[in-house]
Parts: sequence; C-alpha cells; structure tokens
Amino acid sequence: MNEHADKLVYRAMTVHDIPAILAIEEEAFTIAWSEEAFRNELINNMFARYVVMEYRSELIGYGGMWIIVDEAHVTNIAIRSDCRGIGLGSRLLDRLRLTAMEYGAVRMTLEVRVSNEHAQSLYRKHGFQPAGIRKGYYSDNNEDALIMWAELAREQQSEEEQQQ
Repeated sequence: MNEHADKLVYRAMTVHDIPAILAIEEEAFTIAWSEEAFRNELINNMFARYVVMEYRSELIGYGGMWIIVDEAHVTNIAIRSDCRGIGLGSRLLDRLRLTAMEYGAVRMTLEVRVSNEHAQSLYRKHGFQPAGIRKGYYSDNNEDALIMWAELAREQQSEEEQQQ
C-alpha cells in the first residue's frame, strides 16, 4: 500500500464514519471512545476537527484534535491494525498538522502513555518534545501520560507538504 500513498484520500469525519472509526478505536486503544463520544465531538464541539484517511474507499485511519485560539490538542490518532507499520500514522499526523495550521494554530500538543515508546518516537520525528507528566492520566491502569508539544512553523515542511 505504501507505494500507492498518492491514492490516500483525506476528508473531514462525518457521523456516517463512526462505525468504522469504532472498529479501529477498539483495535488501537485499551480504553476506546464510545459512539456517543464521537457523535458529541462531531455535532456539539465547536473546537473539534476530525480527519479520516481512506484508501480505495476504505477508512483506514483517523485523527482528531481540538483547536482553541492558536493551539491544537490532538485527542486521538489511529491506523487500522492491518495497515500499520508502513508510515501511514506519520502521514496522518502530517495532515492533522496541516489542518491545524489552516485553522490558525501555531503549536500542537498531545498526551501519550509513558510506556508507548513507538508513538513517542513518531511524535519526536514530527518535532514534538516532552514538556511534562500527567500523573495517573489513564484510568485503565493509572499510567502516567507524557505531555508533548510541537511548534507548527510553516518553514518546517513535512513530507506531505513536499509531495504536494
């Protein structure tokens, strides 16, 4: 699929996407968001921006964030399990970054489990730096979250921008 990356389609998430999103959510996270949580984000949260990634008309990933004034807070990002390991998470994060900048964000933040070194590595490659710890952030096992921040400077072109 990686050789067909030019066939990836990004678009805004809709409520019709929720069933496919829930399947990915269940695969990716110990504590999955509910249908109601996604529905609320899409319908009631004026700060929320959610993007889906499709390949051959199949939803294979999604990411979401809240954009408040000039800061974007990534709420979730996930790729379908059978599509992982080929750089799609990186491409999706690039798309979130671009979307955030389109809405005026100059900084982006997120939380990640302190044990999730794979995700932390991805975020570091995209300019995120550790900025603190949220103690007991994850309710399933009381694990701490690492807070990371990145500047969204336009001169830091991403792989996605360079290909356009």
